[in-house]
Amino acid sequence: MANTSDNLMLEHLRHIRAQVDSTKEDIQLLTLRVGSIERILAGHQLTEAGQNVELDRLKLRVDRIERRLELSTSGGA
Repeated sequence: MANTSDNLMLEHLRHIRAQVDSTKEDIQLLTLRVGSIERILAGHQLTEAGQNVELDRLKLRVDRIERRLELSTSGGA
């Protein structure tokens, strides 16, 4: 009887271990996927920052052109 219960216990432990191994693989895959998402987001942030810099440059150029052509409606900014 003890042999049967030992075998049953080992069978359950093997099943639990297989589930743990499967979960570990899933977590590793999810970690890789999150890393990819983080890289994509970082790329978007860099792109947005570059666009903001370019917009700031264009605003300065437009302001300078308006001042030269005396088109500026503001009193002096």
